[in-house]
Amino acid sequence: MIGYNTPFSTAAKHAVLIIGALIVILPFYIMATYSLKDPIEITSGTGGVFGKQEAFLDPGCVQSGNAKEDCLFNPIAYNYGQAFSKAPLLRYLFNGVVVTLSIFFIQVLVALPCAYALSKLRFWGRELVFTMVLLGLLIPVHAIALPLYIMLSKVGLTNTYAALVIPWTISVFGIFLMRQFFMTVPDDLIDAARMDGMSEFAIVWKVMLPTAIPALLAFGIFSIVAHWNDYFWPRVVITGTRELFTPPLGIREFASGIDGSDYGPMMATACVIVVPLIVAFLLAQRRFIQGITLTGMK
Repeated sequence: MIGYNTPFSTAAKHAVLIIGALIVILPFYIMATYSLKDPIEITSGTGGVFGKQEAFLDPGCVQSGNAKEDCLFNPIAYNYGQAFSKAPLLRYLFNGVVVTLSIFFIQVLVALPCAYALSKLRFWGRELVFTMVLLGLLIPVHAIALPLYIMLSKVGLTNTYAALVIPWTISVFGIFLMRQFFMTVPDDLIDAARMDGMSEFAIVWKVMLPTAIPALLAFGIFSIVAHWNDYFWPRVVITGTRELFTPPLGIREFASGIDGSDYGPMMATACVIVVPLIVAFLLAQRRFIQGITLTGMK
């Protein structure tokens, strides 16, 4: 019988992890390499990773009445130039920052007191409330999208920042994650704060918050990634103006219907949208892993 720590089992585990990593990385590889190639290389599947980087002629530019020599472009300059010129990408990035940070900030304001009450306070019905939080984790966003849209429409909040932010300000996942972390905080620390005359709200923000930074960073990664990449909800509530488009909606600017899509600029736009998330994760990677680990401790 093969043991769990034999060289064969270790190699098998590594092989599975490598295959899984390759499957995850493949779409990002395609996105990055397409953003570096000209349209012919993209459609023909040639050019390798970086493309030949030879100047190509843009037929649409010629049809617009421009001189042929003015319609020769380097693939990288063309793709990334189109990403910022064909659509107001900087505006979309700004909208994404405003929406994701607003949601995360309000989620923290709600989640910390709720998690503290569910982990450290004793009151009738606490377990029932926690059970409702767990049930909330099982409800998919799409199941409540129509009621949310109707409510926002009734009060005239569609096509506003409020429509993008308000439905997600209470995060049951955030409450659950922070509650699990607060369960690891010694009760003696809280009792000492009470003996010093601190109120329960003061304990939340002056005692529990500083200890919860690793868990908050972990939750922040989950929250920001989810809402930065969200296409479904902004597509539902933002219908009247491009000024409120979030980054994922901006990618739609390069979809051309039956004439095909402008894949180079589309992938360049996707790269610009993804890079901030990758940088943020790399900067917070150690704290992120620490936060996830601590929330699982008893």
